[in-house]
Amino acid sequence: MYIDSHCHFDFDVFDDQRDALMSRCLASGVGGFLVPATTQSSWSKLASLITYYPEWRAAYGLHPYFLGEAELAQVDLLGEQCDTDRVVAVGEIGLDCWPGAIDMAIQVDFFSRQLSVAKSLQLPVIVHSRKSYDLVLKCMKGVKFQHGGVVHAFNGSFEQAKRFLDLGFVLGIGGTITYPRAKKAHRVLAALDSQAFVLETDSPDMPLNGFQGQINTPLAIPIIAQCVAAIRAENVEQIAMQTCDNLLRVFPKWNEGSL
Repeated sequence: MYIDSHCHFDFDVFDDQRDALMSRCLASGVGGFLVPATTQSSWSKLASLITYYPEWRAAYGLHPYFLGEAELAQVDLLGEQCDTDRVVAVGEIGLDCWPGAIDMAIQVDFFSRQLSVAKSLQLPVIVHSRKSYDLVLKCMKGVKFQHGGVVHAFNGSFEQAKRFLDLGFVLGIGGTITYPRAKKAHRVLAALDSQAFVLETDSPDMPLNGFQGQINTPLAIPIIAQCVAAIRAENVEQIAMQTCDNLLRVFPKWNEGSL
């Protein structure tokens, strides 16, 4: 079985096709889905959907990209929201240095507060980090966060990877590695220990090579696994088994409750 460790299956773009797509995913061997919320306004929809899809697990957080519509008071609600059934992490949270981003001091404040919520609940986190790995690590050190999680869409150096791995994190590997030009990502992936990564799609975003301009879905996971296997000179069955084991290790609450 494959697990998609990061897909936004709750997004509106899937509303008209979610049931049919779920059936296709299950038939293709993708049997688990971790769905991280991005805004406080999306929490209730995700909470409703996970009661309908037993294969889903949820995470709740305030994504740095959407902090312009967020308020610090929402962080106060995060702990209660995450202390519910089939919630395995706090996320998607982090820092993003995109052009025109909201002030980094505001991002750091929200991120540090959400790390503190995760720490208080002893939950791992799903980290969004774009051109901000060193600052993310500094924030984690500042709040003494030690519960690990996933660094989503990791695209850093091997040295940065090691720093996250030393903190109990695994790295999210997705569509980027399907592109022949992603040489650095290929080198880092080939050098990683087998316990260091999980598979993800970031659906509906991050389409694979050859699928540009299309809506990405968890059906891409087996293709990503094939690419990972080729880069690491391993068989795809090994990749499927090891990445599931890695995910269950870093998200120990996954198997709590009914499947």
